[in-house]
Amino acid sequence: MTLTRISHAIVLASGWRRAAIALAAGAVSALAMAPFNAWPVLFVTLPILVWLVDGSAAGRWSGAITAAIAGWCFGFGFFVAGLYWIGHAFLVDAKTFGWLLPVAVSGLPAYLAIFTALGVAAARLIWVRGPERLLALAATLTIAEWLRGHVLSGFPWNTFGYALTQPLALAQSVSLVGIWTLTFLCIAICATPAVLADDAIDTPRPYRPLLIGLGILAAMAIYGVVRLSLNPTTFVDGVTLRVMQPNLQQDQKFNYSAKAEVMARYINLSSRATGPDSDGLNGITHLIWPESAFPFFLTREPDALAQIAGLLKPGTELITGAVRAAQGATAANPRAYNSVYVIDPDGSIQGVYDKVHLVPFGEYLPLQRVLEKIGLRNLTKQVGGFQSGDRRRAMDVPRAPKMLALICYEAIFQDAAVPRGEPRPGWLVNITNDGWFGISTGPYQHFQQSRVLAIAEGLPMVRAANTGISAVIDPFGRIINSLPLGAEGVFDARLPNAAAATLFVIVGDYALILFLVVSFIAVGRRRLRP
Repeated sequence: MTLTRISHAIVLASGWRRAAIALAAGAVSALAMAPFNAWPVLFVTLPILVWLVDGSAAGRWSGAITAAIAGWCFGFGFFVAGLYWIGHAFLVDAKTFGWLLPVAVSGLPAYLAIFTALGVAAARLIWVRGPERLLALAATLTIAEWLRGHVLSGFPWNTFGYALTQPLALAQSVSLVGIWTLTFLCIAICATPAVLADDAIDTPRPYRPLLIGLGILAAMAIYGVVRLSLNPTTFVDGVTLRVMQPNLQQDQKFNYSAKAEVMARYINLSSRATGPDSDGLNGITHLIWPESAFPFFLTREPDALAQIAGLLKPGTELITGAVRAAQGATAANPRAYNSVYVIDPDGSIQGVYDKVHLVPFGEYLPLQRVLEKIGLRNLTKQVGGFQSGDRRRAMDVPRAPKMLALICYEAIFQDAAVPRGEPRPGWLVNITNDGWFGISTGPYQHFQQSRVLAIAEGLPMVRAANTGISAVIDPFGRIINSLPLGAEGVFDARLPNAAAATLFVIVGDYALILFLVVSFIAVGRRRLRP
C-alpha cells in the first residue's frame, strides 16, 4: 500500500475508526519518551495527526470541532500510555486510595488531552493546503503544550520536546532555545512525512520539507557533538559528594514506628565504603539524602539529630529532605512544609528551603477543607495539606558553591526552576521520592527531564532519589556517577563546575516567539494566496 493510499484512508476515516486511529497514534507516540527514547516513531504518528486534521469536516467551526475530537483522542492515548505509572501511587495504601486508581489513570490523561484538543482545533481554524499546515500545527500545538505546563499550577511532563533530548548530543540544543522551542521543532520536523502524500499541485516538491527537517536534526546533532567535545567535565576543588539511595518502601518511609529501622539504614548505608581506598565518610564533604527522608519531624527528634551528628565527620555537611513543622503547628492543626535541610557536623541546622511548587492531590488538595470534610485526603495523608514555601532561592552551603534545591517535580518546570534576577547558583540539588511509582517508566522520565534542566541552565545537578535514579550530572548532561532504579546503595563523586550561562538563560523563550511569528506569517500568506 502506497503512502498516498494510507493517507487517503486516514483522511476519509470517520466515527469510531477515526477515534481509534487517533488513540493508537497517540499511544504509540509515548514510545518517544524515556526510557524507550524511540523518537523516530513520531515520524509516523504526527503525520497521522496531520491527515486526521486534513480529514476534518468541512466548514470552519464544524471542522474545528471534528479536529478537536481527533486531537483529544490522540492526547488521551499519549497520556494514558505515558502516565500510566501514576496509578502505582494509589496502590501504596490500596485500602484508602485504591478506589481512585481508575480515576487517576484515566482522569488526568482526559484532562491533559483537552490541551491537545485545543491545539489541534486551533490549527484547523487556520489550516491551509501544502507544507505550511505543518507550521500551523506546530505553532498551535506548542502553545497548547505551553498552556498545559502553566495552567492550574501546570504539568509539562513529557512535552514533545523531550523526544529530541536523546542521544545526549541532540539534547545540547536545549541550551540554545529551551524545551518549548524544542517542542515546536519536534512537531514541525516529525510531521514532515505527511507532505510526501500531498497532491503535486499543492506541493510541487513534497520531499523538501522532510529534507529540511532532517537537515535541522543533523545540524542539532553536529552542534551537540562539537559542544560536548569542546567542553570536557571539570570539577570543583575540594568537594567530594556522597549520594545515598535507601530504596525504602513507602509503608516504611511514612511509618513513625519504623523510625529506628529507617535511621539505622541511613546511618549504615551512608557509612558504607564505596571502594578499596574508602574509609567511611572520611574525605566526604557533602552527604546527600533524598526527599522526605524521615517518618517524623526531624527537629522534634533530638535523638535522630544526635545520630546524624555522630555519623558526620568534621568537614562533612548533610543535605537532606525532611518534613518541617510550620511555626505554631499543633496536633489539631499540623501545618508542615516539604523541605531541604543543610545540617553541619554537630547536628545544627545551617539552612532550610521549603518546597514552593506542590503536587496537586499528592501534597495538597484543591479546595482542601471542602474535600477533607467529605473524606478525601492527599496521598501523603498530611492533614490540611503541605504549605507552600515563599520562593525559590539559592542556599549557602559550607565548603561548596551556592546551591539551589529543587524538590521532586520542581525540576521539570524549566522556565521557572531557576529564579532569574538573583545570584546564579553553582549547582542544583534535586531530591525526590519516586518510590510512589514503583519500577515503571515514570522515574526514568523524571530523571531525563531533570537532566535536560541541567543542560538548559548550564548547571551541574546532584540527584538523590529514594528508589532511584540517583546521579551526579555535569552541566552538559554527562552522568558522572549514578545508581539504577530499584537499587539500594551509595556512590561518591566530585562536584562538576558550572558552565557559563547558556543562551537560553540569557534570552529565554524569544526563539519560540520568533518561530511562532514566522509560522503564523507563513500560514497567513498561504491563506491569502489565490
